[in-house]
Order: sequence, then C-alpha cells, then structure tokens
Amino acid sequence: MYRRSAAAAVLLAAALTLTACGSDAKPDAAGAAKPKPPASSGAPDPADAQASGPPPAKPTGPVLPDAKLTPATGSFTDKEKKYLSGRVPEKMDPAAVLQSGQEACQRVERTAKHDKDAAIGSVIAGEIPAAKDAIPALCPAQQPVLTAAEKGFPDGTRANPAPGSYRALTQSTTCTWQAKGKDGSVLASSPMTQPAGAKIVADIPEGTAEFTSTSCYAWLPA
Repeated sequence: MYRRSAAAAVLLAAALTLTACGSDAKPDAAGAAKPKPPASSGAPDPADAQASGPPPAKPTGPVLPDAKLTPATGSFTDKEKKYLSGRVPEKMDPAAVLQSGQEACQRVERTAKHDKDAAIGSVIAGEIPAAKDAIPALCPAQQPVLTAAEKGFPDGTRANPAPGSYRALTQSTTCTWQAKGKDGSVLASSPMTQPAGAKIVADIPEGTAEFTSTSCYAWLPA
C-alpha cells in the first residue's frame, strides 16, 4: 500500500513539473533579456540582429519612379524622398528600404555614444554597409563618424597604401601586420608579441606595395 502511494506521489510530482514547463509563465528579470555587449566588444549587438529590410545600396535593376515613392500609410518627408530616389527596386516596398537606412543610423548612433572608435571601425569594416549612404541623408549628425571612416581601411590586404603611421581599432593580441615592397621583401612587420590592452600602431614605410593585416579589425591614421 505504501509503495503504491509513493509511486502515485512521484507520478503526480512529475505531471506538475511538466505542466509548469509547458506554461506561458514569463522568465524572471535575470532571464528576460541578455545584456548588450559593450560597443568595443567583438560580440554582435543583439538588437542589430533584428534589423529588417535590405541594405539600401543602389539597385542594379529597375527602380520605382519618384512619383510612386509613397508608403502604405502616411507620407515621406522631403529628406526621406530624396534618400529613396533611385534606391527602391521596382517590386519592393519603399518603407522597407527607408527602415533599413534608419536602422543603420540607429546602429551608428548607438555605438558612437559608447565608443566612437567602434562606430568608425564598424563602418570601415563594412559591418553597417548601409551607413555610407544613410548618414548623409538621414542622420547627418553622425557625419564625423563617416568622415573619419573614409580615412581608414579594413583588415586584410591593401595595395599601395599611403605611407605613415596607422592605429588598429582593436587591442587584440592576435593582431598582426606586414608591409612588403614590390619585390616581395618585408619592409616592416608587427612585433612578435603584443601586450594585452596595448595600442597597436603600424608604421607603413615609403615604397610599400602591399600591406596585410590579420585580426586587426580596421585601421585609421594614427
């Protein structure tokens, strides 16, 4: 008799557990939302993953004429119409293209508020490809970020770079770089070890035909 009662109690407890798991109970505050990474972090911002709509690059196919650049409800401002002109593919909702540009502005503004270098680097690295078109038209207050980004270049290989000192927009100890001449000889390179948190500077000498970097994110004149 006792064994039957115990078994029944176990089954009842299991059923209650399953019911609780399948309920619509909301998670507590600790599990409700993951904190955003700092602007200088290499981790993506969770909010950025929710960006919708295509990047507002100039389409290669037919586009909507300006006369048809109207939203389903309301109206576009003159500034928004100017931005959308020649940018909306023929069968696409212009509001979606506008939203994509607005989201690019929001990402730049949010990042720059916490870390201007991170915002500049994200534009240089192409992480916010819509930014170059969106900033002048939709958020001119962020023009300093774009102006600075235009002076830099992304991680990877760059042919015939202008000589001078450049700083990497990262403090990663895995950032390495090398400058080669036309004959393939190494003219300059990164040190063998990089102290954690140290500023990374590359001095590109005259006559550099190819500058290659790895894990350095982006570069700006020092």
